[in-house]
Amino acid sequence: MMAEGQLKEGIVAGRLSSMEYADNFSDLNAPLDAHEARVEADRCYFCYDAPCMTACPTSIDIPLFIRQISTGNPLGAAKTIFDQNILGGMCARVCPTETLCEEVCVRETAEGKPVQIGRLQRYATDEAMERSKQFYTRAEASGRKVAVVGAGPAGLACAHRLAVNGHDVTIFEARPKSGGLNEYGIAAYKTTDNFAQAEVDYVTAIGGIEIRHGHALGRDVSLAELADGHDAVFLGMGMSGVNALRAEGEDAEGVVDAVDFISELRQADDLSTVAIGRRVVVIGGGMTAVDAAIQSRLLGADEVTICYRRGQENMNASAYEQDLANVNGVMIRHWLQPKRVLTEGGRTVGVELEYTRLEGDRLVGTGEMLVIPADQVFKAIGQSFEAAPLNGSGSAIALERGRIKVDAEGRTSMPKVWAGGDCVVDAREDLTVAAVAAGRDAAEAIHRSLTANGRA
Repeated sequence: MMAEGQLKEGIVAGRLSSMEYADNFSDLNAPLDAHEARVEADRCYFCYDAPCMTACPTSIDIPLFIRQISTGNPLGAAKTIFDQNILGGMCARVCPTETLCEEVCVRETAEGKPVQIGRLQRYATDEAMERSKQFYTRAEASGRKVAVVGAGPAGLACAHRLAVNGHDVTIFEARPKSGGLNEYGIAAYKTTDNFAQAEVDYVTAIGGIEIRHGHALGRDVSLAELADGHDAVFLGMGMSGVNALRAEGEDAEGVVDAVDFISELRQADDLSTVAIGRRVVVIGGGMTAVDAAIQSRLLGADEVTICYRRGQENMNASAYEQDLANVNGVMIRHWLQPKRVLTEGGRTVGVELEYTRLEGDRLVGTGEMLVIPADQVFKAIGQSFEAAPLNGSGSAIALERGRIKVDAEGRTSMPKVWAGGDCVVDAREDLTVAAVAAGRDAAEAIHRSLTANGRA
C-alpha cells in the first residue's frame, strides 16, 4: 500500500515511513561471508594472462588476491589489493565491474556468469579495515613537503603513496568533509554506514598527512602560494561546475542539479527530511542520472523518468545500472532533448521535450514535441571544470578542452605542479578507480622528482 505521505502533491519531505527509508537505503549488495567468499573464489581459473587484471585501471593482481582468499588468507588478499589501490574498499562497492574486470572474465565469456570480483575485493578489504590492519609504514622522513588540492579519490591516493615514501603531505579541501565524490556523489545505497569517512581514516592512519578542510583554491589559498611553500603540488579537485540544460525556464523552482540532490541526500542524518517530487524527470544518461532517478524512487516519488537525447547504446550508464533503474520502477526514454520547463506560478509542472534523430553523425531535432508532467526536474548532463582558481592566482597552467593538460606522468605546464583525476583532459569521468590510479601514479612521479639516486 502506498504511504500516506507519498500521495502529497509537489516537492515534499517525509513521503515514507522510517522503516521504508531504512529498507530502501540498505546495502545494495550484502557482503559475502567467509564461506561464500571461499566458494566464489574457487570459481576463478587463475588465468596466466588474466584479462581481468588488464581491464582494471589500477592493475590489481586479481588472480593472486582471489587465490589468497581461496586459501584462507583474506588479509594477504587485502594487501595485494591495497598495493595497487589504497581505496580498494570503496572501489569494490562502486566500480562498474560489469564493464571492467568482470566483463572480460573468462567465466563471463564461457558461461555468462563472471567471478564476482568486486564482492571478493570487498570481502578482503573489509576484513583488513575491520581489524584496523595497516600494511604500510612510512619511510624515513625525506624533509620534503607536498601540497595536495582536493581530498577526493585522486588526492587521497596521491597523499597516501607520498606519505609511504616519507614525504609530509598537506591536503587542502574546500568542503567540510574529505572523500570528494565518494562522500558527496555516490548513491547512498551503494556505500552505507558512513564507509567513505571510515576509509579516509584508514588511509590517513599511515601518518604524515594533514587535511585542512574549508580551504578552497583561489579563495583561501593561491596556487602560487602552494608552489612557493612546498616542494611539489598535486591538483586533484575534480569537477565543480554543472552543465546547463540550455532549455527555456531551467531556472524555475523545482529544477535542481542532480549532483546537489545526491550530495544533500548523502549528508542527511534523517532521510525523511529530504524533499522529493511526486513526478520526477531526470535529464541525462550517465551514472549521476541513474543514481538520482533511483534514489528519487527510493525516497517515495511515484513516477520517475530519465530522458536521454541519444539511444540506449550511447548511454554512459552501464547496462547493469540501467537494469537497476528499471527494476526500481524508473522509466528510461531515449531520443529526447529538453526544450522548455513548463511552469505555473513560477513552479515546475512539466518538461517539454523534442524527439531527436541522427543525420549522419549529427544529432538533430525532429520538430515533434512531447510533454511529461513533472514537479521536479534533475539536471544530470555532465559537469565542467572551473579553471578560474588556477590561473587567477599565479603562473598560468595550460588547459586543453577546458581541463588541465598533463603529460604521461601527470605533470602540468607549471613547474612543481602535477594533476590527476576528473580535472585533467581525457580523464575517465566519475570513475573512482581511474582517479585513484591517476593520484597514485602522480605520487610516484613526484617522488622520483624529489629524490636523487634514491635519496631525498
